[in-house]
Amino acid sequence: MSTISIAPTSRTGSTGKIVSAREAVRLIRPGDTVALGGFFYTGLALEVVHELAAVFEATDEVAVAFRKPRDLTLVFCVSPGDTKAGGANRLAQPGLVKRVIGGHWTGVPALTALVTGNQIEGYNLPLGPMSHLYRDVAAGKPGHLSRVGLGTFADPRFGGGKLNEMTTEDLVELVEIGGREYLFYKAFPINVAIIRGTTADPDGNITMEREALTCDTLSLATAAHNSGGLVIAQVERIADVGTLNPRQVKIPGAMVDCIVVASSPGNHPQTLATPYNPAYAAEVRVPLASLQPMPMSHRKIIARRAAMELRPNSVVNLGVGIPEGVASVAAEEKVADLMTLTTEPGIIGGIPAGGYDFGAGTNAQALLDMPYQFDFYDGGGLDAAFLGLAQADRDGNLNVSKFGPPLAGAGGFINISQNAKKVVFLGTFTAGDLEVAVVEGRLLIERDGKHQKFVDEVEHRTFSGPYAAEQDKDVLYITERCVFRLTREGLQLTEVAPGIDVERDILAKMAFKPIVREPREIDRRIFRSEPMGLREDMLRLPFDARFNYNDERNILYLNFEDLEVKSMDLITDTVAKIREICEPLGHKVYAVVNYDGFEIDREFEDAYLDAVQDMSERYFHGVTRFTTSAFMRAKLGQALESRGVAPHIFESEEEATGAVRDTLPRQE
Repeated sequence: MSTISIAPTSRTGSTGKIVSAREAVRLIRPGDTVALGGFFYTGLALEVVHELAAVFEATDEVAVAFRKPRDLTLVFCVSPGDTKAGGANRLAQPGLVKRVIGGHWTGVPALTALVTGNQIEGYNLPLGPMSHLYRDVAAGKPGHLSRVGLGTFADPRFGGGKLNEMTTEDLVELVEIGGREYLFYKAFPINVAIIRGTTADPDGNITMEREALTCDTLSLATAAHNSGGLVIAQVERIADVGTLNPRQVKIPGAMVDCIVVASSPGNHPQTLATPYNPAYAAEVRVPLASLQPMPMSHRKIIARRAAMELRPNSVVNLGVGIPEGVASVAAEEKVADLMTLTTEPGIIGGIPAGGYDFGAGTNAQALLDMPYQFDFYDGGGLDAAFLGLAQADRDGNLNVSKFGPPLAGAGGFINISQNAKKVVFLGTFTAGDLEVAVVEGRLLIERDGKHQKFVDEVEHRTFSGPYAAEQDKDVLYITERCVFRLTREGLQLTEVAPGIDVERDILAKMAFKPIVREPREIDRRIFRSEPMGLREDMLRLPFDARFNYNDERNILYLNFEDLEVKSMDLITDTVAKIREICEPLGHKVYAVVNYDGFEIDREFEDAYLDAVQDMSERYFHGVTRFTTSAFMRAKLGQALESRGVAPHIFESEEEATGAVRDTLPRQE
């Protein structure tokens, strides 16, 4: 289809919307604020962005006759680049860009270099407020009010998101409403929105059926249109007028000024890594059996321990990097269907993709626009979040956003970590050339990393430990060799991998000493090659529901049906639960224990019997036990007898309960 020329003095043109990329970008004026939609390359109008750079670079007579775009303020939510020289990295030219406001930066190292070199102004704001700000601009509001970012680098008390010395304007203010602190992210006009879709008609109506994500596209287009600005949309193809299903139209033509048809598939990839995958567009569903399990490595060890924090019927967010492995482990353990996995650009359900496909997903249940996903997150919709761990300090603060000159940016990290009910940070214990091996179920550090990750004070505060501790948030820090938990006093070492020496392999490699109070061993199943059996664990009766005290009868019912004792953790937790119930009573109780389907690994038998003997002496007048398994009755009876504990095991609950009744004092 032929394009129609647009006069360079017009912002919109009056003869048609379908134009070339060059004709579209020539409408961008010096000093404009230009916002780029998308999530890395997903949803990025690559041809338009590259053409913007080319127009600025052009020296031919025709180009000189036009006013070149220059001194632009560039705005984006997530890294509109390929981590090298493509995408918005092409815009990193002196004179073209004067200021960058971004939520996530790892994909645009060329722009990062200009900021860290103090050549242009730079801001890093949390991804949620960034995407919400588009809606607030569209609605004509003065800005976005949120508690997201309090206590982090986005807080004016810790820098207000400014990235270098030449950046002086305050875009974030600290305000108090109703006695509570909030951050106010100031709105600004958006003069140009560069967005992407799949199909457009000549009127500018746009659908997104082949896109992996819808991102912030609608909000951004609305913000630019309502700012009196220009909306440039790149698409794959043109449909005839009136042929698009209105329920599939994502961007109405009334908001769109220019339509650019990509000249090649290479300028319109579905994601950074994938030209097109029908599963990412929900055209097909992928059998989970086709997903390859992760090979055993430090990444899998961390992801496996993290997966043990998954709970049925929960809604979960998975971050980029090692947290992506939790999705792989969930698929391998066949538990992905028991919970809802999500990612911040809008995927709900299914299996989130990893690597350079991050943000996309297969077998999704729904796809939301990114601002609405953050509405869900900010309001407490997440039961748990699994996020990266790059640098942590004694107070539990975390840095994943800036390390000297290299700038990653916060992305959705701040929204998610502050608002999820439970947060699990995942990363290696040290950084740089770490090599580990698993030998006979024990972890061996073959070569430790060159750099400490547990430092005295983080360089850039992306997560505030004290702020989280004040709210009694459940926070874990999981590495390949140990696990920490956040307390109001700081980090506490709670678990250690088999084969790891606490002094040599942990404390000597930290810049501070954590709280250490008899840490337990990490579940040994993690260090075996076969699946861990998480599905069976998750479908069993919840742990707390196995303990039921009847005050009227003074009987503690212990339901150990189908319980598999495969770690010391379970024994320790069981003892702690019985102590929690019995000690406040001030007297001993009778106990009835259901051992139907009960199993215990041989290596934990002695520890379990020691605990049984100790609990019987401390808290029980008497204990009756039952199981329908003759083998278990014989095996458990012999073991109990060897410890001087009453060995008789009944065949049914009725018999066991009746035996307790016979020993109870008779009521007069």
